[in-house]
Amino acid sequence: MTATRLSYAEALATLEARGRFGIRLGLARTRALLAALDHPERSFRGALIAGTNGKGSVLALMGSALAEAGYKVGETPKPHLVTYRERLQINGQPVDPDTFARLVSRIVDIADRVARRHGDPTEFELLTAVTFLWFAEAGIDLAVVEVGLGGRLDATHAWDGGVAVVTNVTLDHTDRLGATVEAIAREKAAIIKRGDRAVTGAWGSALDVIERRSRRVAAPLVVTPPAPLSAIGRDGIEVELGRLGRVRVGLRGRHQAANVAVADAALDALESAGIARVPGEARRAGYEAVRWPGRLELVEASGREVLLDGAHNPAGAATLAEALDDMAPFLRPGRPTLVLAIMADKDVDGVIRALSGSTLLREARVICTTPAGGRALAADLLAARWASLAGRAAEAVPEPAAALDAALSPGSGSGRGSASGRGSASDLGPVIVAGSLYLVGAARAILVSDPVLVPDPPSPHLEAVP
Repeated sequence: MTATRLSYAEALATLEARGRFGIRLGLARTRALLAALDHPERSFRGALIAGTNGKGSVLALMGSALAEAGYKVGETPKPHLVTYRERLQINGQPVDPDTFARLVSRIVDIADRVARRHGDPTEFELLTAVTFLWFAEAGIDLAVVEVGLGGRLDATHAWDGGVAVVTNVTLDHTDRLGATVEAIAREKAAIIKRGDRAVTGAWGSALDVIERRSRRVAAPLVVTPPAPLSAIGRDGIEVELGRLGRVRVGLRGRHQAANVAVADAALDALESAGIARVPGEARRAGYEAVRWPGRLELVEASGREVLLDGAHNPAGAATLAEALDDMAPFLRPGRPTLVLAIMADKDVDGVIRALSGSTLLREARVICTTPAGGRALAADLLAARWASLAGRAAEAVPEPAAALDAALSPGSGSGRGSASGRGSASDLGPVIVAGSLYLVGAARAILVSDPVLVPDPPSPHLEAVP
């Protein structure tokens, strides 16, 4: 045991300090940490979820249905929005600050010993060990774990839960995972191990790679196309889901038809693996009750509708653009405002092109901003890229709180405000906050009073793998 017991703030600072080691893919350090803890990850089974997009939605859908069935479910959504503790949850409840600090205190001494042989563990590797230790201590029934980056060399891959899920594969993190869809698919498909049940919603050349991997390790694979879409509403969708028939899904966007199909097949895989059984009524209730903060989340602020969505890569941005146009009939009329931030190491032009294709955003006011952390493209540079690619001007407001305040102020910067400064009804269209989960987290901390997700105290930005 460590001689020093860290406070919650000190535990956050300790993890942040590990961020200086960056993202270093590899399993040796994580395996050494877990071995020193007497392998807590071996005390539970479950599903490991990889993929370019949709991992968090599939995790949320599965976790909600499993909880409805009475299971105690460990979950690892990432990245966090307002508190680091979001990354460790049991049945939707984040780890409490005291437990988090105690676990980080224990890991620190072990990390120093591991470093002498394997090099310094990274922030995400420490967090993975802390998560598995907490799950084991809490006596969960099973876990639903989201891969951080890729799959083959991601720290979470030190655990084999018995079910491996690859949601889909598109281009993202090409500097680390490969320049082609096929190369990225090989990294993600590597989470499928001998003896696993595997599920995927991938298609095309990525599916070919996943199928080859499954055959190589003799893992039964289920390929799931999107569930047929029955209806789109303001607060979710309805799909036809196999033997369940018409099912309501409490997540917005037609893309959730693909995610709920993958989640449902993954629950089937858990059953065939003898890990968990979720009856149809629990699935129905779970899919309807599911919530996924910051992902097409609609909130009210200052009399306005605000839609929060990360959309941090071109595929995610295209999904958001499509969802906005689908939701337009259900949103209040008026000129929309887009508050936008994009990480500089992302495909900035691809995200802009995808968002600017939305009919709803065609006449939108666009405010570019720069969330804390150092990775975001400067607001003025982002505004210039928007103007160049979208052919429409954008404003630059570097501070996210000021950008959000400007967006919520009718008439400000739009030329439509009344003499009183209150603006007219035509200014009260929806506000869309998108392009970065860092920005979404900052906006949510300002706009939403959530007793479950209480923001962390201000501190330098912590590493997050989207």
